[in-house]
Amino acid sequence: MGLKQNLHNLKEKYKGTKMAPAFNAIHTFLYLPNETTHGGTHIKAADDLKRTMNIVIMALVPCLIFGMFNAGFQHNIAVNGNFTSGMSFFSGQFWNLENFFIGAVKILPLVLVSYGVGLLVEFIFAVIKGHEIEEGYLVTGMLVPLIVPVDIPLWMLSVAVIFGVVIGKEVFGGTGMNILNPALTIRAFLFFAYPTWISGDKVWVEGAVARDQAIVAGEKLDAISGETMLGALAQGKEVVYSIWDMFYGFIPGSVGETSTLLIILGALFLVFTKIGSWRIMLSGVLGALAMGLIFNAIADAGIIGESSKFYALMNTPFWHHLIIGGFAFGVVFMATDPVTASQTNKGKWIYGFLIGFLSILIRVFNPAYPEGVMLAILLMNVFAPTIDHYVVQGNVKKRLKRLKAKLT
Repeated sequence: MGLKQNLHNLKEKYKGTKMAPAFNAIHTFLYLPNETTHGGTHIKAADDLKRTMNIVIMALVPCLIFGMFNAGFQHNIAVNGNFTSGMSFFSGQFWNLENFFIGAVKILPLVLVSYGVGLLVEFIFAVIKGHEIEEGYLVTGMLVPLIVPVDIPLWMLSVAVIFGVVIGKEVFGGTGMNILNPALTIRAFLFFAYPTWISGDKVWVEGAVARDQAIVAGEKLDAISGETMLGALAQGKEVVYSIWDMFYGFIPGSVGETSTLLIILGALFLVFTKIGSWRIMLSGVLGALAMGLIFNAIADAGIIGESSKFYALMNTPFWHHLIIGGFAFGVVFMATDPVTASQTNKGKWIYGFLIGFLSILIRVFNPAYPEGVMLAILLMNVFAPTIDHYVVQGNVKKRLKRLKAKLT
């Protein structure tokens, strides 16, 4: 009660001043707002923006914890070469404290930088513009460390977060006004500004870059590989991972994207709580499967020869695209962003299907960076209002026709 009273006193002290939004944010972050609606015109419900954001964060926490174990696991198997394909999800080789501590040391700083820098920018804009701070960045701050390589330098992440919050969100008016997903805007900035740190084959395993530099400097160290599944497939390399390895997530990749199993559980949780749209998720999967089947048919028909740089990913079984790369994570946690996605039910089917379809299209035809879900979602973010516009106009025309038919 003492802390709550002190925060309340500070809130009252700075009420009406430029610093009011900052103290209001601290107060409402720790406690529920004490304002309640009155009158019959308001909808009274238990959910608010903070609860919505917290539910999404809860769905992401298993991916974060798994990512910590996987970062240490990938480091150890790259150094020691003791990977066992086809392990059980509960294998002690994966779930041990050594793996966790290695991963936590690398990933927790990413989380702290993401939240620290992002919230600082939001506080500054709130104070300058004199508006309240919304809780929208709570989810973005968690998403960002999950969609970047484990070895990304912290200063790069800081620059990208500043760019993403300012350009992807604040210039449009803040939470609820942005047309692009802020987390994907941050990753897109990293992709175009520092491409070797997103598409390189050494950045996905902890310590790989440092060891590679040491080898170049003449030190006698064993080479360490950190290539993703998509990177290996794009180059036609032999895959050493089983289907279950890919499904469970025992593969290199961005921190939170590898475990399809945990992503599915997160999706079910979001659907159950009515936070995430099952229409977007399901249509995204259908779109990816459709594009995968088309590519498989092209490869089987011999239209593209085996010597083509596109053949390896074209010939990959269509359903494998669902469990490798960031497709599942993107469709579940970022395509369903209620601010940037389509709002109409029919629009959600179209929006999700095109994301899945374009994700695999970009993935196959961009072997230098074989991951398309980021670009597909950002592209469809731009077209989501257009999709909804035509869906609404189509419904209006149908109703006008029915009305005319009744009048005549």
